Amino acid sequence: MAERRPAAGSNGRANTVMAMLALCGVIVSLQQTMVVPLLPEFPTLLGISVDDASWLVTATLLTGAVSTPVVSRLADMYGKRRMIVVALAVMVTGSVLGALAHEHFAAVILARVLQGVGMALVPVGMAMMRDVLPAERVPLGVSLMSGTLAIGAGAGLPLAGLLVDRFAWYSIFWATALVGAALLVGAVRILPESPLATGGRFDLPGAVVLSAGLCLALLSVSKGGQWGWTAPVTLGTAAGGAALLALWVPMTLRAAHPLIDLRAASRPAVALVNFCAVLTGFGMFANMLITTQRLQLPTADGLGLTTLESGLWLAPGALVFGFMAPVAAAMIRRLGAELTLAVGGGTMCAAYALRTFFDSTLFEVVAGSIVVSAGTSLAFAAMPVLIMAMAPITETASANGLNTLLRALGTSTSSATLAAVGAASTVVVAGVPYPSGDALVTVLWFAAAASGAALLVALSLLLVRPGGAPGRSVLS
Repeated sequence: MAERRPAAGSNGRANTVMAMLALCGVIVSLQQTMVVPLLPEFPTLLGISVDDASWLVTATLLTGAVSTPVVSRLADMYGKRRMIVVALAVMVTGSVLGALAHEHFAAVILARVLQGVGMALVPVGMAMMRDVLPAERVPLGVSLMSGTLAIGAGAGLPLAGLLVDRFAWYSIFWATALVGAALLVGAVRILPESPLATGGRFDLPGAVVLSAGLCLALLSVSKGGQWGWTAPVTLGTAAGGAALLALWVPMTLRAAHPLIDLRAASRPAVALVNFCAVLTGFGMFANMLITTQRLQLPTADGLGLTTLESGLWLAPGALVFGFMAPVAAAMIRRLGAELTLAVGGGTMCAAYALRTFFDSTLFEVVAGSIVVSAGTSLAFAAMPVLIMAMAPITETASANGLNTLLRALGTSTSSATLAAVGAASTVVVAGVPYPSGDALVTVLWFAAAASGAALLVALSLLLVRPGGAPGRSVLS
């Protein structure tokens, strides 16, 4: 394996690089979340149906799923700094388009598609940290980068509320455009280019088939609640996605330079970490969804808060990711990433189990959210460290891209689960159906089960890991 040559220089320079990459992660999460409070208003604002309005979230989800493995592979081949700049530029272009053409639904959809490319910044940023930071700084950097998605999601709801209250609704696009443009300039001026790259040709056929398969599979999961889980369109998109993904596997195994190295990904330790990504992704998003429902529901099972009020009470759970970053880094250095992942999964499982009994008062809801977030931050910090320790050093962006993609699959499954369970058990207030308290408790149990499974998978890593300590080898 090639030796890593840190290029970030002094500790001050390393801190600047970490801060720059972490801010890139925050803006990615902000642009995803800031449209959510406006979903009920988009039909009136844009003259569209409720079903059409949901595409403003789905479009970004699909583009993020497609762009993550593609941009990650290109980053390994042509330079991580270069692809960070490209992804930021595309994201800013989408934000500007959404701000300028906000009266046209098709233009806003295109803007959201372009913004979705920014999702690739997270795995590429983690891989760059591995390449350019001093070894002892990598766990802290990865912990911060892992937590940016939750930090941005927590800040997005209240920030969107403030912007919409004070300015026009499309100011959310101007905000991400301005911040994104500043980060684009900073990336050009601050970030060093990674000294490591892999050769070969880009697997274009594999990228096309994988992208189509992912789009159809995620579309069936994200829209199944609206279309109906047994509707022909849902079953057809799911079957089409499964067929394309099945076709992609032998294509990839035959490719000389595959988009994703399936042979490496199928190794027991790597496969277990990637399975943990799905499970913890489910748990992380369930926390945000259920907490939001508890805070906002205008029923006996909710607290009836406004979007802005609930966003402010969600903020502590998001901010804990930042506070936990140095804790996670210290645990990874002293205990190893495997045990850190296990502690994270166990904390999430215990917190969810308790929330099934104590999740009615404002204190219980917020405290439960914070504890789940603390466990999630440990798990999210440990997984990239494990992946980078076991992946070839010239393919860390691709390996992290797959892990991030699987985490997104977990979040999509979490959302679909709440939609399905909520539709099966509702409470009607003023003619509007809402998920019942029993539905929310059921999803809490699902989240506890997923987190408990993550704990067991993490513990099994101690039995299947190859010689040495992969949780620490990334530090050497």
